Amino acid sequence: MISVDAKKKELVGAYKNGGREWRPVGEPEPVKVHDFIDPALGKANPYGVYDVANNTGWVSVGTDHDTAAFAVNTIATWWQQVGKPLHPNASRLLICADGGGSNGYRTRLWKTEIAELAESTGLTVTVCHLPPGTSKWNKIEHRLFSHISMNWRGRPLTSHEVIVNTIAATTTSTGLTVRAELDDATYPTAVKIPDKDIEALGTNGTLIRHDFHGEWNYTLTPGTNDTPQDRTRLINHRL
Repeated sequence: MISVDAKKKELVGAYKNGGREWRPVGEPEPVKVHDFIDPALGKANPYGVYDVANNTGWVSVGTDHDTAAFAVNTIATWWQQVGKPLHPNASRLLICADGGGSNGYRTRLWKTEIAELAESTGLTVTVCHLPPGTSKWNKIEHRLFSHISMNWRGRPLTSHEVIVNTIAATTTSTGLTVRAELDDATYPTAVKIPDKDIEALGTNGTLIRHDFHGEWNYTLTPGTNDTPQDRTRLINHRL
């Protein structure tokens, strides 16, 4: 079981960061007066995966757009590098996600990308979206993201490397560990998924909506016409 979500986008550069941090007297960290985006550095889009049972986190720091393709690619990367070694006998994956954003229940690209994830890994993937107005109940918010924010408090996020390293250095007294990496792939926006593609997911049995609020709770199954050896996925395969 994993909890997923996108953390707040951050400006990269010498900008004010909330919180307080110890500094020598009379030596404050200099930052810019205005928070205008630096065209050369841009923004950072952290997307996280939190393994509920193992109390471990994975964060991909994107440099492009926060899209469904980026979100699912983060989950796929986590599975290949962390999830599969920890759960070698797993046949099912439960994903708890918010109802909006890149992993929203109305996002067609999210469903088609999750279907590809199920196909490539051989996992039966169940997605449960939190109802509108309850996103703060998502475990990743108070078990991972809050600790990251406390860890980098008061420090300017001057580069993507600083952001990745600071996230990876986050730990807690209860045993939380985090891995982070930079994802500099390109994820185009406004990708259109035709009606026939969504209808095909239901027709061929790949997408199974649950009886209780099927718009929020559904399962995507892997195909049956290939063998496990054929199920491969190239991580960061975007243009």
